[in-house]
Amino acid sequence: MDSESAAARVDVSKPHPARRYDYWLGGKDNFPADRDSADAVAEAFPTVRLAAVENRNFLRRAVTYLAAEAGIRQFLDIGTGLPTAGNVHEIAQGIAPESRIVYVDNDPIVLVHARELLNSSPEGATAYLDADLRDPDRILTHPDLTGTLDLTEPVALMLVAIMHFITDDEAPYGLVRQLCEALPSGSYLVMTHATNDHLTDEDLAETKLANKRSGVPFQLRSTAEFRQFFTGFDLVRPGIGSVMTWRPEVWRPHPRPEAVSMLGAVARIP
Repeated sequence: MDSESAAARVDVSKPHPARRYDYWLGGKDNFPADRDSADAVAEAFPTVRLAAVENRNFLRRAVTYLAAEAGIRQFLDIGTGLPTAGNVHEIAQGIAPESRIVYVDNDPIVLVHARELLNSSPEGATAYLDADLRDPDRILTHPDLTGTLDLTEPVALMLVAIMHFITDDEAPYGLVRQLCEALPSGSYLVMTHATNDHLTDEDLAETKLANKRSGVPFQLRSTAEFRQFFTGFDLVRPGIGSVMTWRPEVWRPHPRPEAVSMLGAVARIP
């Protein structure tokens, strides 16, 4: 892994979803272009920072469920983003030290920081792939993946807050299906996705303009459109709903679900 060549590829003049997300989470690995883009989205979607936090909380609960209750020991996290508290391997290996995790992202600045994703427990393993979700063949056949994960054993495919960056002209359902078809029975699909369910026509038009100003292609989807990603899979209770209310550890007052317009679900691949 050549972090120096990766650093040379970082274009700080253009916003990137991973760095923008880092900004919403209060991180420091972002640049003015990322912050400007994030602020443009926040103008139309004022609760976006809360959505980012709740999305991260969902990831933690989903990985905990998979490792502690479903017995999953392998995770493929595509669209990893910049390392932050509670990375997938830290959660999974905290429960089952033998867990094996492969991270995938296409932002060179994530590659620069990837060493923080590779501090595996002695019993387990982690790997990082510099690759794009839009090229599933490269991901699935990469020697670092095949050398880390056993694709004859169940894998949890994590697509957390990434599919809304894949617009309809990029065949999002086909990409997810291709990845899932490479995994054996008993694997799981974990997804979150920004939704337009609660937006008025006026709000939706404003959001589309804000996304255009942000410089990052982005597509909201309805619950019905989100559900299509799980066709033929067995949804884990409570099914599809707000990331805030998916298996909460303790009851706490929540803002209205429409304030955090982010859907989440976990499903078993039969």
